[in-house]
Formats: sequence, C-alpha cells, structure tokens
Amino acid sequence: MGTFFGYVQSGTNRYREVFGLDFEDFQAGQIFHHRPGITISQQDNKDEATETINSAMLHYDSHYASQTEWKICLGVSTLTLQKVLGSTWKTFYKKIRVKRYHDIAMTHPVFGGDTLYAKSTIVSVNPGKEPSFGEIEVITEALNQKNETVSKIHYTIMVYKHGQHPEDKELSNSTKAVTDPKFAAYHATADNGLMEQAGLYYEDLQINEIYEHRPAKTFFESENWQHATRSLDWHPRFIDIEYIKKFHDGRLPVSENYFMGVITALTTRSFGRVVANLGWVNIEVLKPVFVGDTLQVESTIKTKRESKSRPTEGIMTADTIAYNQKGEKIISYERTFLIYKKGLGPYEAAGY
Repeated sequence: MGTFFGYVQSGTNRYREVFGLDFEDFQAGQIFHHRPGITISQQDNKDEATETINSAMLHYDSHYASQTEWKICLGVSTLTLQKVLGSTWKTFYKKIRVKRYHDIAMTHPVFGGDTLYAKSTIVSVNPGKEPSFGEIEVITEALNQKNETVSKIHYTIMVYKHGQHPEDKELSNSTKAVTDPKFAAYHATADNGLMEQAGLYYEDLQINEIYEHRPAKTFFESENWQHATRSLDWHPRFIDIEYIKKFHDGRLPVSENYFMGVITALTTRSFGRVVANLGWVNIEVLKPVFVGDTLQVESTIKTKRESKSRPTEGIMTADTIAYNQKGEKIISYERTFLIYKKGLGPYEAAGY
C-alpha cells in the first residue's frame, strides 16, 4: 500500500491541508483507525435524547435507571452511531453519501464517561458502471477506552473516483503532490492497518513554511447565540434580534472572542501536536464577522527554538491570518506555543 498524504503543495513553501482517499485507493481488507476519539458525557446523552424527542427515560432519568439492570443512565444507541461514523470523516472525506446500512449492532453498553474510537475495515469495493463514483462496503467498529467493542456498523458508501470530487479540478490546477514523509496522513499499526494522524512535530515545521488550514468555518445564528449566552456575553447585539434590527441593520455580528477561538481551533490540523498556548500578540481585528460569513485561515512559521525547561518540547511562533469569503482579511495575530518533538508525547500510550 502506498503512502497517503494529508497535504498538497500550493506554492513555494506553501502547503494546503487535504483529506480523504479516492475510490481507487481502497482495497478489501484495509483497516483504518480513525482519530481522535471522543468522550461521551451524560450531558451529551441527555441532550441527544431530549433533542430527538426520545421517550426512553432510561437515557435521562437517573432514578428510573437505578432501578434497572444498568443502574445508571444508558447511552443513546444512535448517539454512538453518530459519534463513531462522524469520526471517520477524514478517511471517507470523498464520500458522497451512505447508500445502505446493512446492519447496526450494539454489542456493549455505553455510559457517560466512556471514550469511543472508530476502526473501519473495508469489506469490498465495487467500481460499478458510474464514471464518477464507486461503492465501498465497510464495517466500522466502535471501541471504548477498554478496547471493548460496543458497536459494529456494516454499511455501503458511495465514494468519488479519482479526479471526480468537486474539489479535484481546483486542486489539480493549483497544487502539486508532496512526497515528504512528514506530510503522511497515516502511520502503520501492528495489525497492518493505518492510523489517522493530525499535526506536525516540532522538527517537521520549518521557518517560513505557510499552511493553509482546512476545512473553512461558516458561522450560524444558533451557535453564535449559544456561545454568547454560555460566555455570559449578554450584550443585546448577540442575543436580541430587535436590537440587532434597530441598530445593526439586521446583520447579526459574531463575538470577537468566539471567532478568535474558532480561528485558533482551525489551525489544529497542522498544529495538532501543540502542548499548550503561551500567548497571542500583535492581534489586529480588521473587519467584523457576521452570521453567514465563512472564514479560511492560514499560518506562517516565524520562529522555533528548543525549550530550556521541557526537553520533550520545542517553542514555536506562527503568524495566523483569517480571510472571509470575499478574500478580505479579518484578523491577524502572532501566537507562541509549546509543541512535542518527534517520537515523543502521549501518542503511543494514548492509542494514537
């Protein structure tokens, strides 16, 4: 099996994050370990049940649950389905849609506090007669933190063939392939599988390299209201539609604090091995962001040095800029962070 890469080169020292395999890259018997995992809380469980109007009180009435064999609230099965299949998105980025669920088996209970990981095995590939896509039969296993299988989902997806994904033409016209192993999207595992990996090590990031972070992020009305209220930012420009109509021409502004967080989060595909942020400086907010705006982010590596107090880590400084859908610069800043050195950190012990 060849090496699959998580980047393409879009200019001199400029790299764009990319995701997913073409239909032709899949073979029967392949195993993919998807990362990151996700820890499920009882709050997640309750929210899923109530928002989907689930009348099974076992999921959110702890007194009732205490009288059952489980003794505590049981996880909603379809919450497990969503979290586990959702976490496969990087490998199956070029999926058109799920065509068929053959079988969804729940083999072990899930409770608040459990952590779920996904492992996919390719059962078969069928090129079919369609020129743009083929079909891939997959079994995705959900494993908890004890490596117990809690669910097996057997399904068929439709995946774009080489050059047929909507982004392929854009990328083929403006980028070229990379061959540097540091840009690999996976590393090999003991079961002859491939483990998804995100983030470059201290040694991999070089001064003056530019990283175009993907995917972009569109801001929606409900999330803007939610983040403002949960942050105690109860200014009417975020939560009062009549105030917004009267004083902001009906355009809902996004809190600067929120989009600052989003922009930093969008860098975590390349900077996924960051240990901690040390600070931001030279922060310029050049234009407001409104609900409906989409931001794309890029970062340039400015400096790097060894950490004097942490031998397993280095210190990196990067300039980050966010642009809206019109290409207008929204915000720029310089961020300094600690980042793990190659081969070090918690990854092997944590199952990454």
